[in-house]
Amino acid sequence: MTTSSAYTAVTVTKAVLFHELGGPEVLKVEDVTLAGPGPGEILFRVEAIGLNRAEALFRAGSYYYQPTLPGSRLGYEAAGVVEAVGDGVSAFAPGDAVMAAANFDFGVHGVYGERIVLPQESVVRRPAGVDAVTSAAVWLTYSTAYGGMVETGGLAPGDHVVITGASSGVGTAAIQTALRVGATPIATTRGEAKRQQLLELGAAHVITTDTQDLVQEVRRITAGQGARLAFDAVGGPGFATLGDALVPGGTAVVYGTLDRRPVELSLNWPLTVHAYSNGARTRDESYRHRAAAFIGTGLESGALAPVVAETFDGLERITDAHRLMESNTHTGKIVVKV
Repeated sequence: MTTSSAYTAVTVTKAVLFHELGGPEVLKVEDVTLAGPGPGEILFRVEAIGLNRAEALFRAGSYYYQPTLPGSRLGYEAAGVVEAVGDGVSAFAPGDAVMAAANFDFGVHGVYGERIVLPQESVVRRPAGVDAVTSAAVWLTYSTAYGGMVETGGLAPGDHVVITGASSGVGTAAIQTALRVGATPIATTRGEAKRQQLLELGAAHVITTDTQDLVQEVRRITAGQGARLAFDAVGGPGFATLGDALVPGGTAVVYGTLDRRPVELSLNWPLTVHAYSNGARTRDESYRHRAAAFIGTGLESGALAPVVAETFDGLERITDAHRLMESNTHTGKIVVKV
């Protein structure tokens, strides 16, 4: 299938760029040139963008890789409609509703824009009948929860799992994913402000780490046994405490680095530890199909229902959306409609 003639020439579109490291104010909406898709590429019109903590870290120069300045792109997650495909693309056609698979360098392929071109292996179909805002809040959060907890951590019915950063987009997805497989989610949060929200979202138990001893509480909840799995967004020295809260032979999966200090390991051995990269995992086509099936059937049954904290209208609201993300006052996903 070849690209449509409308995109054989360079097109001008709007995108969010940044030319220096800093806070949300460094994000600028600018005109950029966009060529039609080349071989193996897909061009799609963006309808909604889902924000992720990694993007705030990248913008500030604190992510695990650095932006190329000036003029870095940004953004992992978007939902839209295919407008053109390049030679060699047979799985997608103009008019298909799709999502970005978030398995790319977002300094190069960042999805904050009106239109984007991605390699076909970085595109997945949107779940049938799911709107753009919901779709923008789905893929990265649920594929991370599914890939990290189920495929990597081996979460199974009857297990207890400790979920840190539980009010984030991935955290709320992890609660629902645990419930879907028949496990018991134990959510952690710093203070009391989000306890009731997390309980309403399905957490069986909530531990406030500012005032409660995590290991003691997990032991109490599990009748002295400990949890089978920990799913951690933070890393740092606190990772050792999570290991202390597990059963002997338990598994700890760290997928985030909100605490940039060195990760410390528990001496509660034997202990299996995984450093999970959803971007690397999602480069596997068979995994993308399994994750898409888990998410699609979960949305259809109602077992999975993404929590959207707030929706902003227009790319010009991207700085406001980033400010909300950095305030840590929200629960769930922040979405920008384009």
